[in-house]
Amino acid sequence: MSSLSLKFLAPSMPNSNRFRPTRLQATPPQTVVPPATGAVGIDVERLEPRVEEKEGYFVLKEKFRQGINPPEKVKIEKEPMKLFMENGIEELSKMSLEEIEKSKLSKDDIDVRLKWLGLFHRRKHHYGRFMMRLKLPNGVTTSAQTRYLASVIKKYRKDGCADVTTRQNWQIRGVVLPDVPEILKGLEEVGLTSLQSGMDNVRNPVGNPIAGIDPDEIVDTRPYTNLLSQYITANSRGNPAFTNLPRKWNVCVIGSHDLYEHPHINDLAYMPATKNGRFGFNLLVGGFFSPKRCAEAIPLDAWVPGDDILPVCKAILEAFRDLGTRGNRQKCRMMWLIDELGIEGFRAEVVKRMPQQHLERESSEDLVQKQWERRDYLGVHPQKQVGYSFVGIHVPVGRVQADEMDELARLADEYGSGELRLTVEQNIIIPNIENSKIEALLKEPLLERFSPEPPLLMKGLVACTGNQFCGQAIIETKARALKVTEDVNRQVSVPRPVRMHWTGCPNTCGQVQVADIGFMGCMTRKDGKVVEGADVFLGGKIGSDSHLGDIYKKGVPCDDLVPLVVDLLINRFGAVRRETEEAED
Repeated sequence: MSSLSLKFLAPSMPNSNRFRPTRLQATPPQTVVPPATGAVGIDVERLEPRVEEKEGYFVLKEKFRQGINPPEKVKIEKEPMKLFMENGIEELSKMSLEEIEKSKLSKDDIDVRLKWLGLFHRRKHHYGRFMMRLKLPNGVTTSAQTRYLASVIKKYRKDGCADVTTRQNWQIRGVVLPDVPEILKGLEEVGLTSLQSGMDNVRNPVGNPIAGIDPDEIVDTRPYTNLLSQYITANSRGNPAFTNLPRKWNVCVIGSHDLYEHPHINDLAYMPATKNGRFGFNLLVGGFFSPKRCAEAIPLDAWVPGDDILPVCKAILEAFRDLGTRGNRQKCRMMWLIDELGIEGFRAEVVKRMPQQHLERESSEDLVQKQWERRDYLGVHPQKQVGYSFVGIHVPVGRVQADEMDELARLADEYGSGELRLTVEQNIIIPNIENSKIEALLKEPLLERFSPEPPLLMKGLVACTGNQFCGQAIIETKARALKVTEDVNRQVSVPRPVRMHWTGCPNTCGQVQVADIGFMGCMTRKDGKVVEGADVFLGGKIGSDSHLGDIYKKGVPCDDLVPLVVDLLINRFGAVRRETEEAED
């Protein structure tokens, strides 16, 4: 067993500590310089690492700096992690915006480098305000953490709110720069961090939202996602080994047959499988979305033991960091490197960076059942712990206000174990509720807005931030997604949930390609005028038969979407017009 391994124990049944979150500490990585040999058929010079370690940080070598993209130049000009690891944020936070604007270096600090601390300047629409993205492995959070985040956004009044993201995470809005050092300290006090959550870093590790309480789970994903997060951030102290990647990088651990975690769109997905009587994971690599290309993850033909998951994560990240291209940002995701080297060539580079340079081949004993009907987690459901249930509640397009966060924290304390779970569909689960308390919980006023039983068309509704806050979004998404869905719901009745996703631009943060029906913001023409519109996608699938959807119709004016969606639901999803339904009654 390597020095980066950890033995996991099976979760225990209810007792005095029955719902205590797992806390893990990860060993900081040891950098290994790989030998010169590598991928078969690839020029040895191409396999030379493009970065080198200098003064504790990884920087792009001089010889590889020609033709690099603007963010790479910003990273070379000043190491972003120094804002955290050398406390540069203290000095920056004391500068006025007028002072900051006088220097390109400080402008790049607030517009680019602060993203390494999870801070995104909303220069275009909310100048001087920041969105802060957290790290919340497996989407698990506590009532104390929720109250703290509510207290942060509450002081910003109409500018402050929070969003549940499509990676089981919180984003809070309205933050101003002078408050950042104090907010970072407050996050640490409640066991949270925003470190390494933006730009060219590893994003929030995703897992089964009902891990540890799921009667049908394969494995509890919480220890794994927590370990990955702690390792990648060096226990929230900052880990420069993985902060100069060519682009962002997503990871998930699969714990259920439902594939709630969407493995096919992650750069690395751990898929549970046994081998010779040992539990472990097969690996998928390379899944991603971008404006120019979307690709599903493919098998690496590799298996790792369940108590030894970190070395392969380290090796894959190092291969990507060392060899990934840094020119056109649209061609810097890891799948482009896999395409260039070939899957066996990429695998060889991973093996080169493994302990003892060994990586077992994939197991044929996949534990995920292929024929499995994906379960709905909204509503009341029994846990594996006898006498307890969890309640999944629908958060319309993921938007939450400060007073609602306080109420969520109260409900978690009063009815559950002081814990909340966030999901990739932007919803929330309250776990560990004694069955005798369910009836009272369902009568709480907050559940009138955050319903456990929303209309079928609302159940699968997802929307990115949109141009209300995001400078890259072409159209407004959240309010429009709700309005279009409500209008459609008044006209037709559907026999089952239909997942509809909205994204404001081609960066597809709203993941329109995995939706039954997806809407990607664009500008189009109607009656000779330029108007907001959407490219409509169709046919995305999740679960065991997952695949990405395709463009159905381009440039539909937003005002024309309701009749289009009504027709699609009738012709493709078995919907009936409500007047027809009423006539039959």
